[in-house]
Amino acid sequence: MALRADFTQSDLERFLDENRVDEIECLVPDLTGVARGKILPRTKFTTERGMRLAESVLAMTVTGEAPDSDEYDAIISANDYDMELLADPTTVCMVPWALEPSRTAQIIHDCYFADGRLVDFAPRSVLRRVRELYAQEGLAPVVAPELEFYLIAQNTDPDFPLSPPIGRSGRSETSRQHYSIDAVNEFDPLFEDIYKWCETMGLEVDTLIHEIGAGQMEINFLHGDPLDLADRVFYFKRTLREAALRHKMYATFMAKPMANEPGSAMHIHQSVVDRKTGRNIFSNADGSAAEAFRHYIGGLQKYLPAAMAFLAPYVNSYRRLVRHSAAPINIRFIMVVPP
Repeated sequence: MALRADFTQSDLERFLDENRVDEIECLVPDLTGVARGKILPRTKFTTERGMRLAESVLAMTVTGEAPDSDEYDAIISANDYDMELLADPTTVCMVPWALEPSRTAQIIHDCYFADGRLVDFAPRSVLRRVRELYAQEGLAPVVAPELEFYLIAQNTDPDFPLSPPIGRSGRSETSRQHYSIDAVNEFDPLFEDIYKWCETMGLEVDTLIHEIGAGQMEINFLHGDPLDLADRVFYFKRTLREAALRHKMYATFMAKPMANEPGSAMHIHQSVVDRKTGRNIFSNADGSAAEAFRHYIGGLQKYLPAAMAFLAPYVNSYRRLVRHSAAPINIRFIMVVPP
């Protein structure tokens, strides 16, 4: 289910009216997950119902630079046309951290060429195309992300080592507290804001746990449609960072923010269901692994190396991919099938 399933343009206008919205953040996720876009007054958003943005913003590096590659130059740099951005009504939600009296909403936009085609290299366009390939086979992919992240003390000097933040007790963690409830409770005021804001936005987060590292947490999402979950994760990362700032700390999803602490990742539970029957095609009636599951694993083993540019896009990503650190350093798969 989308954030606001089956919302139409008229539903969107009613939502904006009912919530007395006077400002709208028009968002486009780029390839690194950074929120690009523009902030518009409600009147301008309603009147123009769309805006333009340069194609180049989709493929910027995480630091906002143009990639030094022939592929980037061939696709974008030669012309750098403007894209037409159209709001996806199903993604509208309030910005709970916006300061009163402003009433701010946020909404994710899809990117179109001038001739009306979806921009094929926009992240949401790519995912839509993958979903359509499944639909053509009568199938639907289902995912459930688990996001690991670190809470860290505020630090304005990039050359200074990061450290865990100070909790309610007035001290920071000095040891690893895997699954510790008390360690999570150290940051109760922060997580109360996060859960409250996520409820306001309709993000439907599931469980929260303390991970292995000092100040390392994990949040889980319920299973659902890949595009919907991608939107939720995109929104959650913004929400977490804003909540952390409110509580005078930072939050980071970097793969290896601290050299002597475990790395972070985003685990993605995956399954495929038959669209007509709703049956999980990975499982036989007796619960054993189906042949389709074995083929799926084989496909991952074959194609994951080519996907590393997306799964591990930064130099920092490879500081985590080392032996003896609970990291996926190879494509070996061990399957345990019940007797």
